[in-house]
Amino acid sequence: MRERCPVCQLKFEREQGYFLGAMYISYGLALLIMALFATGLWAVTGWRLEKLVVASLVPFVPLTPTISRLSRILWIYLDQSLDPDTSS
Repeated sequence: MRERCPVCQLKFEREQGYFLGAMYISYGLALLIMALFATGLWAVTGWRLEKLVVASLVPFVPLTPTISRLSRILWIYLDQSLDPDTSS
């Protein structure tokens, strides 16, 4: 990841562990996406919960890098709206 935004020069990582909050966002997104996959599969197949969870992991795993990046973006937007970095 770059140290600063090439357009606005925003410093991405203000301190060690800055993106810890992005992990919470990533967890929430993961739950939502897997629940949607599982609900769709359940509606079509009627499988039990255990089988649905395992089956919903298959299409979810390739999405993890995208979800990770999206959660970092959402965390930066949230942080900048609450505590703007004016030092750049």
